Amino acid sequence: MQTPDTYKRYQRQTILPGFGDAGQYKLLSGRVLVIGAGGLGCPVLQYLAAAGVGVIGIADHDTVSLSNLHRQVLYTMEDIGKPKAEMAAEKLRALNPELIYRVFNEAVTTNNIIHIIKEFDVVVDGTDNFATRYLVNDACVLMDKPLVFGAISRFEGQVSVFNVPSGLDGACIHYRDLFPNPPKEGEVLNCADSGVLGVLPGIIGSFMANEVIKLLTGLGKGLSGTLLTFNALTNESMKWQLQKRLDSDGLVPSSVAALQQRDYSWECGMPSDGIEIDVATFEVMLKEGNVALIDVRELDETPELKRWVHQKIPLGTLMKGEGTFYAKQIVFICQSGKRSLTAANWGKEKYADKKFYSLSGGLVAL
Repeated sequence: MQTPDTYKRYQRQTILPGFGDAGQYKLLSGRVLVIGAGGLGCPVLQYLAAAGVGVIGIADHDTVSLSNLHRQVLYTMEDIGKPKAEMAAEKLRALNPELIYRVFNEAVTTNNIIHIIKEFDVVVDGTDNFATRYLVNDACVLMDKPLVFGAISRFEGQVSVFNVPSGLDGACIHYRDLFPNPPKEGEVLNCADSGVLGVLPGIIGSFMANEVIKLLTGLGKGLSGTLLTFNALTNESMKWQLQKRLDSDGLVPSSVAALQQRDYSWECGMPSDGIEIDVATFEVMLKEGNVALIDVRELDETPELKRWVHQKIPLGTLMKGEGTFYAKQIVFICQSGKRSLTAANWGKEKYADKKFYSLSGGLVAL
């Protein structure tokens, strides 16, 4: 071990059968990148720092907001408005100053992801949008990097390990074997739209940190080739054996140059085509009148819109044609702006004589 204090810090790990000093050295020599310092990233980062992973990368371009704090317990009220990646590194240094923290206060993109991940042994996907998930998967496949995956929604979570030979047939299963193509816009809701139980990211994130530790030390049996699901309401967990798809590797860009030519945002969503409006424009339009406001959230979603006269037509109902538009201009609104953008694009294609808009950022932006 490095110092007497280092020995004391990790002593409860090193006395474990099969772990020992050798296992701790492997952790201290490990280099792990966590993409996304949000609900999943926070517990992953905390436990990896506590366990003694030598180099921890933190990639996130977002800032801390009040709505984060019920589940992103690494942050406090004093951190609101500050960069997540920088605040996370600051808190982790206070927990374990012996480690090296690499901060990437930027969004991962096709232009920078290869440069960012190349120095790390393991990549952790703690993101909450499909464009980044597919980008991270494809980059890890190209760079032959193990990928620890986690996802949460409402009361349920998923964990798996990709790009590592599985025990079934030795195949390296990756994210596109499970989800070969991105879902359609609005088909899968994010946490801002669907909600999430605050403790769930802590549970799933702990599973993810455990998988990282097993990858670095070689201990135990990992989740490669297996998808673990957990339901927080019933405490039920299930493990699903994954199979290699014959076409999955062909869905990944064939080279770094090909990856950099991909538009993952376009592939994983619908272009706004100038129909998104900001809060200031939204308020001006409502003040001027001759505009209808339609809430496309589900009927039981809260909070209720009480400031403006509006209709409530759930997106699924709307797209079945069960709605009547009396105004020439229609503004759709939802929790985060995803479903309203879907509605606006749908309306634009269906009704040439009317103008449709989506409030960018939804209720969260107000």
